[in-house]
Amino acid sequence: LFDGINLTTREGVSVLVQDGMIAEVSDGQITPPEGAVVIEGGGRTLMPGLIDAHWHTMLASLPIPVMMTADAGDIHFAAATQATRTLMRGFTTVRDAGGPSFPLKRAIDSGAVVGPRIYPSGAMISQTSGHGDFRNLWELPRAGGALQRGEVLGAARVADGRDGVLQATREQLMLGASQIKIVAGGGASSYYDPLDVTQFLPEEIEAAVLAAEDWGTYGIAHVYTPKGIQRCLKAGVKSIEHGQLTDEDTVKMMADMGAVWSLQPFVKELSDTSALAPAQAAKVSQLWDGTDTAYLLAIKHGVPTGWGSDILFDAKATERQGAMLAYLKRWYTPAQALKQATADNAFILNLSGPRNPYPGALGVIQTGAHADMLLVEGNSVDNLDLVA
Repeated sequence: LFDGINLTTREGVSVLVQDGMIAEVSDGQITPPEGAVVIEGGGRTLMPGLIDAHWHTMLASLPIPVMMTADAGDIHFAAATQATRTLMRGFTTVRDAGGPSFPLKRAIDSGAVVGPRIYPSGAMISQTSGHGDFRNLWELPRAGGALQRGEVLGAARVADGRDGVLQATREQLMLGASQIKIVAGGGASSYYDPLDVTQFLPEEIEAAVLAAEDWGTYGIAHVYTPKGIQRCLKAGVKSIEHGQLTDEDTVKMMADMGAVWSLQPFVKELSDTSALAPAQAAKVSQLWDGTDTAYLLAIKHGVPTGWGSDILFDAKATERQGAMLAYLKRWYTPAQALKQATADNAFILNLSGPRNPYPGALGVIQTGAHADMLLVEGNSVDNLDLVA
C-alpha cells in the first residue's frame, strides 16, 4: 500500500470499502462482511487515484479552430469522451483550470457519464488583450456588449476594471466555481500577448480575490514572470499556476506568503509544437528553458508544490498525461512524485473550503477517505513509469 502520505509502502494491508468510502485500513486481514466483493491485490500496489491540479476538461482535446467554430454540443460530446479516457488513465480527480465544465461535472456526478471528479473554475477571467482574449483582430473594438466566441462558450470571460472583474468573478461563483481562475500574464497558446507582459492591475486582481474569499474560496493565477507573480501574491492569490520564468527572490516570496505552486513539467521531450504558429512555438521554447530552474527553486525553498499537466487543444497530447507525471523523476523520487499527484494536490483542492464539491479526504488511503483508488500492476513507488 502507498497511502499518499508516507513515502514508503506497507505490505500485507487490507482495505474495506463501504458506500464509496474507506471504512477500514488494517495491517492484517479484515473479515469480509457478508456479500462483500473481495479483490486480491497480491503482487500489486494499491494507491490513491491520481489528481491533476491543472487540467482543462473542455479544452484538452479539440484544436482551437474547431473549438471556435463547433457547435457547443459537439464540444461537450468530445469532452465527455475525453473525461472517460482521463479516468481510465488513473486520474480520478481534476482541478479544471478554465472552461465550461459545469454541465459535464453534473453529468459525471449523477452517473450519466463516466469520468473524474471535477473542481471547476468556470471561465478563466482575462483582461482585454490578455491570455483569454481569443478575438480576431477584425473584432476590435468590442461593439457594445457583444461577446466573443470564447465567452459565449464559457471558456473565457474578458473583463476590465475593478467592476468588470467583480462581475465576471461573481458570475463564475454563481455557476458553481470551486475556485476562481484569472490570467495575470502572457500565455503560449494565445496569439497576441507576449510571455513577458503583466496582465491586470493590482486592484483588478484584488477584486477577484476578495470576491472569491467572500464566497469562501480562493483565486488561482496563470502567470509566468517575477513581476506578475509578485503582483498576484500581494493581491492575495493563493495558487500560482506555471511560473516557469520566475526568479529566486520571487520563489522566496511565495514560500514566505504561504502560497502553493501548481507546476507543470513543460519540457521539449514531452512537447509537440509542429501544429503551432511560429510565434507560439517560440513562446513554448522559452518555457522549456525555465522549467528546470522552477522545480529546483521550489525544492530549495520548500514551496508546497502540486503537479498538473495543462494539456490544451491536442487529443494526441492527452495520451501523455501520465507520462508528464512520470517525468517528475527528473527532480523527485517516485514516492515524492506520487505524493505530489495525490495528497499534495488534495491539499490544494481543499483550499476551496466550503465551496469544495466533494467534502471528505481525497488523495489518501485512510479510514474515512473517499475510496478513489488504483490497483497497479507492480510497484509504482519503485517504478514511476507504471503511471505513464
